[in-house]
Amino acid sequence: MTRPLLMGVVNVTPDSFSDGGQWFDPDDAIAHGFDLLEDGADLLDVGGESTRPGAERPPEAEELRRVLPVVAALAGQGAVVSIDTMRATVADRALDAGAAIVNDVSGGLADPDMAHLVAGRGVDYVAQHWRGHGAGMQRRAEYVDVIVEVRDELLARVDALVAAGVAPERIIVDPGLGFAKTASHNWSILRHLDVFAGLGHRLLIGASRKAFLGSVGRPPGSPRPPLDRDVATAVTTAYAAASHPWGIRVHDVATSRDALDVATALEEAQ
Repeated sequence: MTRPLLMGVVNVTPDSFSDGGQWFDPDDAIAHGFDLLEDGADLLDVGGESTRPGAERPPEAEELRRVLPVVAALAGQGAVVSIDTMRATVADRALDAGAAIVNDVSGGLADPDMAHLVAGRGVDYVAQHWRGHGAGMQRRAEYVDVIVEVRDELLARVDALVAAGVAPERIIVDPGLGFAKTASHNWSILRHLDVFAGLGHRLLIGASRKAFLGSVGRPPGSPRPPLDRDVATAVTTAYAAASHPWGIRVHDVATSRDALDVATALEEAQ
């Protein structure tokens, strides 16, 4: 089995759903990035804007202030860094600071300049399925057939990116677990990852610590808190590995690394 890359999450935000701003200070974020690399991360995803449901956007200048020193420090020590942003200006400045990949949860919909920037810079680009910003995205979680609609909306973004000059081989697709999706939608997407793995592009999966993992197996109204969702995350990592994604985005790298070791051993067993 080709082992998926593990993308370690470095949230430089005061309002992240997963860690509550634990790494908001740039020095703390940099140290956390190096810890994730030591735990086995293959690349690091640095973001300065929370995209949790209900989140408000920071000003562009604030997002730049948060991420640029972290990107520069991590990339300067040889880490492969992805910049998690919906803004073309932030992506551009982060690429100048050493980032190698742009991870855009809006798939280019939030900023009309993003596709042209990525095309001009010739970098890998993660296009996620998205239906709107955090403040209102869950109101858009309505589907007749979530697999077909997410697939078709992703392919429409791919077509638009290619039309703007992005090389097809540079595009990585992400079905956007938790973004304008209910728990039921998320489970359906995980159950049918083969559909998204078969789109002809590399696939990134990001289930880590999300609310649907907190509620599974729990009484209504008493979900696990985000920091207690790493075991559930590791299980989804092992499950997703069977679909041979390019990468899996996680907050706790060590547990997902162990999960991938188990998945690999099972795959190789006679």
